[in-house]
Amino acid sequence: MAQRTLTGIKPTGMPHIGNLLGMYRPALARQQESECFFFVASYHALTTMRDPALLRDQTLDVAANWLALGLDPSRSVIWSQHDVPEVTELAWILSCITSKGMTDKAHAFKDAVAKGLDVNVGLYTYPILMAADILAFDSHVVPVGKDQKQHVEMTRDMAQRFNHLFGETLVVPEPLIRDDVATVPGLDGQKMSKSYGNTIEIFLPPKKLRKKFMSIVTDSKGVDDPKDPESCNVFGLYKLFATEEQQQDLAEQYRAGGLGYGHAKQALFEVVDEQLAEPREKYNELKANPDEIRAVLEDGSNRARTVARATIDRVRSAVGL
Repeated sequence: MAQRTLTGIKPTGMPHIGNLLGMYRPALARQQESECFFFVASYHALTTMRDPALLRDQTLDVAANWLALGLDPSRSVIWSQHDVPEVTELAWILSCITSKGMTDKAHAFKDAVAKGLDVNVGLYTYPILMAADILAFDSHVVPVGKDQKQHVEMTRDMAQRFNHLFGETLVVPEPLIRDDVATVPGLDGQKMSKSYGNTIEIFLPPKKLRKKFMSIVTDSKGVDDPKDPESCNVFGLYKLFATEEQQQDLAEQYRAGGLGYGHAKQALFEVVDEQLAEPREKYNELKANPDEIRAVLEDGSNRARTVARATIDRVRSAVGL
């Protein structure tokens, strides 16, 4: 079997630059060396989403993002999670061999409890459904951000326990994390996250994108003051997009003084906007033709179900169903 890579993203809000660097780019780069499966995590979205029309629109939106950023449906598979019901069947079977102690330790669940948020059973069992997403497609590699590493480790534990109980049935996956972009700073310097409201969305129009960059929090040093680039939120983002030469040049300007944070933010906007201009145009074209997106998703779900069906057949046989 060729090595297979799987990646999913929830359709809850516009994907942001943290997603682009931590997940989209590393995942899409693997199309050159791996069989790639991409899905829109519509079931996962139900833990918080209560607007049916918005969920439908954002499901198409996430697919448009993948396609605009370089997903090639002739080489890779993309589908909506809810169109492959074998995954939820596998999630139930996995839940029957997973200890409560493991799910109690999940970071997302513990964080929600600590913040006093409304915790539903779907959020609590989120790692089990995520494990089913991965294991249903015999995934070898799962590109994730550093904050999702625990979920892949839990998936490995579930697969290994299943194989121990019922014989070698499931592929045990590995996480793929790019250390240089493991944590992407947001507008306030914290990790960029929808939950913090500090994100920079990928396909904002140029004027809105620039406005976002101009709102990045900095210290109060004046234009003439020398500045430390390594402690600056603006430079923290800039070095994730700029070339080595560009980084060195801007860092020297920081240290020399005479560079205002507004100038640094403008430099950041320009280097990011240049890289996003072509994908943004393709994204807008796709959004204007939703039937094209739906056709790609339908074809992808048929291909995905073929793989998931084979996995479920093995799992059913292994457990005695």
